[in-house]
Amino acid sequence: MTEPFNLRSAIEVTHLCKRVSDATGELTILNDIHFTVQAGSTLAIVGASGSGKSTLLGLLAGLDTPTSGTVLVDGIDIYALDEDGRAQLRKEKLGFVFQSFQLVAHMNALENVMLPLELRGDREARPKAEAMLERVGLSSRLKHYPKYLSGGEQQRVALARAFVTEPPLLLADEPTGSLDAATGEAVIQLMFELNKERGSTLVLVTHDPSIAARCARTITIAAGRLVQ
Repeated sequence: MTEPFNLRSAIEVTHLCKRVSDATGELTILNDIHFTVQAGSTLAIVGASGSGKSTLLGLLAGLDTPTSGTVLVDGIDIYALDEDGRAQLRKEKLGFVFQSFQLVAHMNALENVMLPLELRGDREARPKAEAMLERVGLSSRLKHYPKYLSGGEQQRVALARAFVTEPPLLLADEPTGSLDAATGEAVIQLMFELNKERGSTLVLVTHDPSIAARCARTITIAAGRLVQ
C-alpha cells in the first residue's frame, strides 16, 4: 500500500548530475547533488548567480533531464517516467511559481487560475479559482488581463494558480526577483501563509538571505556542488 504523501519524504535527490556540451567541451552544471526534503517542510536553495540553483529546481520538477542520478517525488522516480508521465505527475503533485510570472497573456486572472483545474477536468474550476483569487486579495481583478495588472498582482495570480489545485509540493524560482522590496515582502508573506494553511512542502530558490531564513532548512549550491 502506498503511504500518504505526508508520511514520507517529499523529495529524495541522489547523485544528481547535469552536464551539457559547449564550444569548449563538456560543462558541468550540477555535480553529485544529494539531499532529502521531508513532506510538509520548507527548503531554500541559495547560491551565487550561475551556480546551478534554477537548473536544480527544474530537475526537481521534471522540466529538464539529468545526465545521471535520480529524483524521487513522493517516492516516484520521475526520470523513470516518460514525458507524458512526468507531465501527469506535475499535474497531480506540483505547483510552480516563476520569477517572470508565466501567466497566459490572452487569459484574464480568473481564466489563468482556472486553467490547471480545467486541465484536470475539475467541474468546480470556476468557484475554486474565484475563492483562491479572493484569498490572495484579487477578487476585484478577476476579469483583468496580465498586462493590466501590476507585477505584484501578477505574482499573486501566479500564486493562486499554483495553490488552487492544492498540490502537496510547491516549487518557486526567485518568486520576488521581479518585484520591489515592499511588494516582494507581501508576496512572500502570502506564499508562506498559503503553504502553512495547506500543509504542503515548499522548495524555493532565492538570493535573498531574509527569505531563506524563513525556511526550516537552507542548502547552498556553489559551482554546481552542494556546500555543506
